[in-house]
Formats: sequence, structure tokens, C-alpha cells
Amino acid sequence: MSEGAPAAPAAAPVRRLGALFGAVVAPTSFVSALLYYFGYWHVYWFFAYFGVNSTILDFGTVDYLMRSLDALFIPMVVVAAGGLAAFWGHDLLRTRIAAGPEARLLRYALPTVAATGLLLALGGLYSIVDQQFFLNHHLVAAPLSLASGVILLAYTLHLHRTVTPAAPAGGPAPPPEGTDPPPEGEDPTPLPGPAPRPEWAALAEWAVVFVLIGLGLIWAANDYAAAVGRGRAQQLVDELPYSDTTALYSDHALSLTAPGVRETHCRNADSAYHYRYDGLVLILQSANQYVLIPQSWTPSTGVALVLPRSDAVRLEFTPYGSGRSISRPPVC
Repeated sequence: MSEGAPAAPAAAPVRRLGALFGAVVAPTSFVSALLYYFGYWHVYWFFAYFGVNSTILDFGTVDYLMRSLDALFIPMVVVAAGGLAAFWGHDLLRTRIAAGPEARLLRYALPTVAATGLLLALGGLYSIVDQQFFLNHHLVAAPLSLASGVILLAYTLHLHRTVTPAAPAGGPAPPPEGTDPPPEGEDPTPLPGPAPRPEWAALAEWAVVFVLIGLGLIWAANDYAAAVGRGRAQQLVDELPYSDTTALYSDHALSLTAPGVRETHCRNADSAYHYRYDGLVLILQSANQYVLIPQSWTPSTGVALVLPRSDAVRLEFTPYGSGRSISRPPVC
């Protein structure tokens, strides 16, 4: 049996849905909004690790778009590789179906795949109500379960419709020539076949499928962006002992009491800056603000400093391994 005949009608709702989506939402604007969204959560969780609310740092659109690439690189590679494998697998399956009978496929494989998809979809949906259904340390398990479950269910139904011969509109086809007539007493009149599905029903079905899959993938990417943000923060903390140090000069006392930060009062009356603070590391300069943390920062004792960028403060950087140490008396 050939799969070629029903392929065009089955793909028509998908093409129609894509045309409607493109007419309502510009693809470039949609992609930019997604990148902004993922970049925002990457930044939010990175600074939340240090106890800083990222909304006070005045990040711009370009900042979020650039940081979104760090959060989406691996998910985009995985989705692209999975999509390529799915297309190749579909082509191999079509060749197998066209080469021989598909009774065993319909009898065993499709129900198994459909049951697996149903369990995954129900698990993802239930996790929306009970967030402990999938343990928190299982990254993106719930959203991927929802998305993959819906994909399996939709593909199984599509494959079932494709490989199952549909009865003609007037009823089932008459028996081939040479076959025995129907038994006596049995009505030979063919039963009416199912009416063809209206276009709006097929369009609505594919729209719901794409919405559920899209929400599941966005949910998964959002969780991954949060994990990447926290992971980058932990990586920065691990590298603090080997980071470039920052000496902060100020024209007035800042009363910094963070662990590992040392204040020196400059007695020189002609000095433009009367206070120096050592033991800091600059992690970001955004808009008009500096974000610094002590070089000995830990999650239990560390604090983060957010200072306005102005002429009242000056930063001096010392590369790691330069031989200068904050334990030596600083020069004002």
C-alpha cells in the first residue's frame, strides 16, 4: 500500500496553520521575543544566586539577547538533532510500510507508541498541578514529558490515518470479482462510510497540538535557562580565588563590612579618594552600576555590592598572578 495519496491532504492543515501564524505574528518578532524571554531568566537566576535582584541593573534588550544564546545553545542543538532523526526515521518507516503489509505495525507498534505518549503527556500535565510529581533535581523532566507525549500521540494518530485505507464516501468498496457472495440473510447493501473531516476540525487539531508542544518546549527551555544561570554563577564563585582583584577607591567612607573586604583610610589630604577597599572582584558593569563581590564570597556568608558609577568612586584592577597581594599595605 502506498502512503503517497493521503500525504497531501494530511499536510494541508499544517501548511494552512503555518500561513495563518505567519500572517498574525512576524517570525522575526516572535524569535526576538523568545530570545529576550530566555535571556531575562538567565540573567535573573545568575544574579539571584548572589542575592541581587537583576531588575535594578538596567539591562537592555541587547544584553538579554546576547545572554539568551548561552541558555539556548544546547537546547537548540538537541532539538535540531532530534528533529533530523525524526525526519529520517519517518522516511524509513514510510519505505517499510510501502514495501509490505502493515498489519503487524497497526496491531502492535501503534498501540504501544500511543500508550507511551499518553502516559508521558498525562505525567507532564499532572506535574502542573503537583510540582513534586517529577523531582526537582530531574531537570526539565516535566515539560519534556508533556511535549514528547503529545508528539507521540499526534504522530501515532497521523500514521494510523495514513496507513489505514479509508472507506469511500458511499460505503465500503464492493468485494473483488470472483469472491463468494455474502451469506444468505445478510444485507448486501453497503453501510455508509464516514463523512470526510471538515478543514476547520483538522486545523483546530493541529493548532492544539502545536500549542501544547510549543508550551512544553518553552517550559523546558525556561527551566534550562534558569539552571544555566545558576551554573554560571557557581562557576564564577569556584574561580574567585584565581580572579583579577579590584581595589575600590572612594572619596567618602562606604562602610563596607563584607567578609574578606579591608578598608584603608588614606591620610593624605591631597588625595582625591580618601578610602580604599581591597578584596573585591568585579563581576559586572551594567549601565551606570558596578556589581562587586568579595573574593572570599560563599553562599552562606557572602554579600554582593551594587554601587553607582560616578566620579566619586574609582576602580583599580590587579591581574591574578601579578605578584601584588592585598595583604601588603595599599597605597592611596
